[in-house]
Amino acid sequence: MTESGLKGKTILITGAAGFIGAALAYRLLQQEPEIRIIGIDNLNDYYDPALKEARLSRLKDDRFAFIKADIADPETLPALFAQYHPQLVIHLAAQAGVRYSIDHPEAYIQSNIVGFFRILEACRHNHTEHLVYASSSSVYGDSDVFPFGEEQNTDHPVSLYAATKKSDEMLAESYAALYGIPATGLRLFTVYGPWGRPDMAYFSFADRLTHGETIRLFNYGNCDRDFTYIDDITEGICSVLLYPPEAAVPHRIFNIGKGSPDRLLDFVSVLAEKLKESGSLPQDFDLEAHTEYLPMQKGDVRTTYADTSQLEAVTGYHPHTDLKTGLEEFSKWYTAYRKK
Repeated sequence: MTESGLKGKTILITGAAGFIGAALAYRLLQQEPEIRIIGIDNLNDYYDPALKEARLSRLKDDRFAFIKADIADPETLPALFAQYHPQLVIHLAAQAGVRYSIDHPEAYIQSNIVGFFRILEACRHNHTEHLVYASSSSVYGDSDVFPFGEEQNTDHPVSLYAATKKSDEMLAESYAALYGIPATGLRLFTVYGPWGRPDMAYFSFADRLTHGETIRLFNYGNCDRDFTYIDDITEGICSVLLYPPEAAVPHRIFNIGKGSPDRLLDFVSVLAEKLKESGSLPQDFDLEAHTEYLPMQKGDVRTTYADTSQLEAVTGYHPHTDLKTGLEEFSKWYTAYRKK
């Protein structure tokens, strides 16, 4: 496919009020004048639904239709496909959060397993041209082989969240093989940026620091994360959407990340500086006095590090946003959003 391959297409985005889903819908609406997007989200209260509503308010467009519903409901997707006939599906809806999965396992089974099964069944019965779905770097577990490559063993997840994402990959593999559904799984690495999720570490750090509270750094801050800016993630999703897998091998998996990890200590230091520049923190703010260092927490991993060469070879994907630029954009948005 070329860029014109999206012309006239109807695209279903699940999790459309979420961090990545809303950003992706916004990008597609800006870049592709002759598409239609159907967004679905259940707007649950895992975090403040007001933020989800605010994201949706940016998507006011005749080419965007929003449906508030749960994809795990057996009647939702058949009705949606019958009405809108989407040719392309980008499945981003999921119960997120590694730590939350420890105490709320049922939410992950219902959303990440049952919900994905409903998506696969809908694609099966409606001859979907390409299913792109979000997996996670968490499937690599606490591997000490770096960078993480798609051919690496992923049989040892260290959280229920990771286990559900690994299960999704296996389900997609089987449906692609049985029914010829062209499917691409994207193992997303740590995503950050404006309009993000309040439960994510960088957003939580910003909230706590601006309220004069203490942040907690596990493994004493000696964790490395492949922090990837939201615009680089949406660019990667848009590019892969144009390249469905060949019929001979209908399912494939790509890493999608920055391709170079940053130490958590460095990330927090840059975040604090950018929050000072944007006015959310006073210039004399003492970060060290507001930091608590703790041992590794159950379910966490020490390092994530993406090898993105396979995605680059197929689509030309090349992330370009450095940490300072990305955190500056987040801090400017965060400061403005807090004032509303």
